[in-house]
Amino acid sequence: MAVTPSPLTGRRVLVTGAAGAFGSATAAALRARGAEVLGLDVNAAEGVLSCDLTDDDATELAVAHAVERLGGLDAVVHYAGIGLPVDSGDPPGEKVRRTFEVNLLGAWRVTAAALPALLESRSEGYRPRLVFTASGLAYVTAPFSSAYAVSKRALAAYADSVRIEYGSAVGVTTVYPGYVRTPIHRESQAAGTVLEGKVPAERLEDVITTAVRVLEARRPPRDVGTTRFGGAATRLARALPALVDRVVLARHGRDLRRGEYDSVELAQRMIRTDREKVTKR
Repeated sequence: MAVTPSPLTGRRVLVTGAAGAFGSATAAALRARGAEVLGLDVNAAEGVLSCDLTDDDATELAVAHAVERLGGLDAVVHYAGIGLPVDSGDPPGEKVRRTFEVNLLGAWRVTAAALPALLESRSEGYRPRLVFTASGLAYVTAPFSSAYAVSKRALAAYADSVRIEYGSAVGVTTVYPGYVRTPIHRESQAAGTVLEGKVPAERLEDVITTAVRVLEARRPPRDVGTTRFGGAATRLARALPALVDRVVLARHGRDLRRGEYDSVELAQRMIRTDREKVTKR
């Protein structure tokens, strides 16, 4: 019995954050389906070009090198990102700037550098596409994730802008994963501002399967969650933000009363503010 080839056979794909958990697993899954894949990451590896996505010139050169090696470009998957806990009431410092530089502007730089090759793509039966990895936190907020959440909501807005301006030629999809246990959470864990248990948990496989499905789709979707629950939660948060705020604030108040943040240095002003508010009632 003949095996139907994957729509990805021979497709040329660039993956950012390719040495990380999402990127490396996605690259392996794409190669298994016959795609030609190169990655970008600050950490070079087999099939991964070293690139600092916060550097304009370095990003442009790395993307040009990747396109040359691949012989063209049919798709870009954006995974590169960092998560640094901050207090939204503090002035935006280096952590905030670094988060925006990587999560938002890094994807913007790569897209700008890759767009000419995508627009020139003439793969028969395959529409070139961009896949942006946002987060459920773009619309369902957790304490001390402000830099990450703002960068991911901005990334979704950037994807929408690219879709409006270039969507007639390039498919643009924004993916919204929930909480997946990967090294991106190390900084938050060290600061005591863990997200695990506060946002929907998902598996690495959920993200990879979703990315592959989007890349294989004849008509790439606009927005997609990596699980049914995660997708529904994101849609609800976008449609009824005030309702979601009430749910999140109620849970957050419960966590404060339980003392979950008492030993977290970053949370001390928030705790004092909450207790002063209660005292004045």
